[in-house]
Amino acid sequence: MFPKDFVWGSATASYQIEGAVKEAGRGMSIWDMMCYTPGKIANNETGDVACDHYHRFEADVKLMKSLGLKAYRFSIAWPRIQADGKGEVNPRGIAFYNKLIDCLLEHDIEPWVTLYHWDLPLALQVEHDGWLNKDIVSYFEKYARICFENFGDRVKHWITLNEPWCSAVLGYGLGEHAPGRVSKVEPYLAAHNLLLSHARAVKVYKTEFQDQGGVIGITNNCDYRYPLTDSAQDREAAQRSLEFFLAWFADPVWKGDYPQVMREVLGDRLPNFTEDEKKELVGSSDFFGLNHYSSMLASEPNASQLEELNLAGNGGMIDDQNVHLSVDPSWQQTHMGWNIVPDGCRRLLHWIKERYGNPIIYITENGCACDEPNKEIALNDTMRADFYKSYIKASGQAIEEGVDLRGYFAWSLMDNFEWAHGYGQRFGMCHVDYETQERTPKLSANVYSDIIAQNGVVEKV
Repeated sequence: MFPKDFVWGSATASYQIEGAVKEAGRGMSIWDMMCYTPGKIANNETGDVACDHYHRFEADVKLMKSLGLKAYRFSIAWPRIQADGKGEVNPRGIAFYNKLIDCLLEHDIEPWVTLYHWDLPLALQVEHDGWLNKDIVSYFEKYARICFENFGDRVKHWITLNEPWCSAVLGYGLGEHAPGRVSKVEPYLAAHNLLLSHARAVKVYKTEFQDQGGVIGITNNCDYRYPLTDSAQDREAAQRSLEFFLAWFADPVWKGDYPQVMREVLGDRLPNFTEDEKKELVGSSDFFGLNHYSSMLASEPNASQLEELNLAGNGGMIDDQNVHLSVDPSWQQTHMGWNIVPDGCRRLLHWIKERYGNPIIYITENGCACDEPNKEIALNDTMRADFYKSYIKASGQAIEEGVDLRGYFAWSLMDNFEWAHGYGQRFGMCHVDYETQERTPKLSANVYSDIIAQNGVVEKV
């Protein structure tokens, strides 16, 4: 079902696991400020300590090795490299990631590095309006160059941005994520500058660091949309929803501009690319990174539905999409309220294949939040184990049907700080006791390591 060189890994994000937010020259990020703002995060929790990965990375790498992982996707904390996002390089930040990368390679685990997983240096937001200011492109370019210079001799797989949809919509549209802004215009401007920053970082990599022999791409997130009925209107609604969600960020990279439907609906709210920017964007991803978690039903809305915001489904952009989202009551749901629909993963992979000419795809995140009120229940996470088996099976079917899927990264290696949900949502294959910082593999970790071993990648340790 899976080729021998298929990449099996797990993924994390810096702010969610590292902790040590005030140590070794790290500057503040927009997520530090978000967490320190009363009422923004569940139980007013923070990532100050999180999983203490900064101090425990060696043990965590050994844990990865024991699970048979051959790849580990992690993100670099920009404010740990440049405290203010634009000034001097922090040598202690460079040293930490050098030690982590070396430790991974010593354990035969390939590092996959994400440059930006949402923790923007706070100074760039306060002094320059963050992703709303086009100057961010040059700041991100300089930061990316620093990372390529210091880590690119060993890192051969780079991801520029993680889920720019979330940065734009949740951060600048709904205010649920840092920097906590609410607007109907700003998400499109932030998205525009995120895309330009991605393209510029790739240009730097391709022109200045070709001899490193690596690949670079962008990771987008998307839930699949089934038409509620077989009517032409509902099929069009499902397609429109996917274009507003995924094609918004993928079309510029693969086609050179935003989807036409977005141009028609949004008018002047959607920025324009110059011809030079289009040239920089097209072909600026060596692979299609996909984070996928759920599916929903899409339909043409009636008058009353147009007045509602389906926050769980489309981030509150329903009045722009003109799509009503609903769920099939037979679908099982995760603790996060996300629908478990493995076939939606297979269908989304085919949608990407057909729209973008069968690109190389990596599922860079896929996982399941389970209700785990105590350790005993957490370790017997049968729902998550079944989730992995079903989604991996659907992914294998997609490969057999011609999709060029080359890797799968489980989210997440261990329980961690889950953004606005604090520590109440647990996605980890390994249970974390936040008082003792003890990590214990759950049933799902054993299931995943069995899948890896069964596919001929590595023997379990």
